[in-house]
Amino acid sequence: MESLARGGTRWKRFAVVMVPSVAATAAIGVALSQGALAASFSVSGQQFKVSTDRLDGTGFVQYGAVDAQKDGKNVPVAVSAFSNAKIRNLCQSVVVPVPVFGDVSMKLQAGGGEQPVEAKNLYIDLDDLNADATFNNINIGVAAGSTSKGPGIKKGDAADPGSFAQEADTAVLTHVKQRAWATTAGTFKLSGLKMSVAKGKSECY
Repeated sequence: MESLARGGTRWKRFAVVMVPSVAATAAIGVALSQGALAASFSVSGQQFKVSTDRLDGTGFVQYGAVDAQKDGKNVPVAVSAFSNAKIRNLCQSVVVPVPVFGDVSMKLQAGGGEQPVEAKNLYIDLDDLNADATFNNINIGVAAGSTSKGPGIKKGDAADPGSFAQEADTAVLTHVKQRAWATTAGTFKLSGLKMSVAKGKSECY
């Protein structure tokens, strides 16, 4: 028998499941600015959109962190991480403003055929997420540095090991639409990869 807290928990319109407290986010930002925490790399300062029909993940963990932009500005994010993930019909898009010429859209698509996109040690730094989600054996309120079901805190992330996190054995997300600052993975296998560049705005959603 599955319990509400630990088995098959499901939320409609899953919008950034774990939201770090304002105090925790502020503390991370201060530590980052003082050099106590190191960011793994500087993000571009421009967000991108990602959509997918379905993501099947094993070893899920989510925690709060801060991404450092190239201009020195810090942005709070929720990091969703998976030990392994299979992604169906992945789309990633970004609109780049080009002086004089105008907007240029870059779109990447993969996993739309029989073979899904496959990723290991996948980390997604995001600040907006909408999806339907089902978790198996979920623990909510775990210390970020004490999680054991997923890949753990990414090396170099500006995240407090004692802050709020959640973890699950498996996670299934469908009808996913998210806005992210960065994505990293140990391996990322893109089956049926297609990339296009077009003038104007042409986004995944």
